[in-house]
Amino acid sequence: MHALLVSAGIVAVSEIGDKTQLLALLLASRFRRPMPIILGMLVATTVNHALAAAAGAWVADAVPPAVLRWGLAFCFLAMAVWALIPDTLDERRAASRAGSAFVTTALCFFLAEFGDKTQLATAALAAKFDAVLPVVAGTTLGMMLADVPAVLLGHTAGHRINTKSVRWLAAALAAALAVMTLADVSFP
Repeated sequence: MHALLVSAGIVAVSEIGDKTQLLALLLASRFRRPMPIILGMLVATTVNHALAAAAGAWVADAVPPAVLRWGLAFCFLAMAVWALIPDTLDERRAASRAGSAFVTTALCFFLAEFGDKTQLATAALAAKFDAVLPVVAGTTLGMMLADVPAVLLGHTAGHRINTKSVRWLAAALAAALAVMTLADVSFP
């Protein structure tokens, strides 16, 4: 129980203001379907954190820090470019399909969390407590506690959000994260 509570607390606090909250807000304002988005977040986070807990120590030993840093910076730059590309699909049709919201959310959250501080924290907590299941449950709970309110806000106020401004903000944040990664600056 201790591992679960500590893991949930650490992740919930560290996720405040993280890029996944912006992602949750953006997805909720686009799809306007909170339940498929919340379920997509839950599935993606559980899978991501289970992988982190199982393989965290191996990744730290196998990938040199410089290679990891350059790889992450490239991914953030790719995300910045991708964020600037407007959707070409009929947004009403896409928003009306719950499966689309679930799949999009699951894929985006899984990729956004891959290599993120939450994934690394999960690996470290699993090693510290030697308790994979309670740590995965705790870190997933912490993630949901931090990001579900963003989904609900996006659903409630989504019609007031300028998606072009959000795309530019997301691109600027991703580019800043790339620069911070290359400069080896800690993420907020």
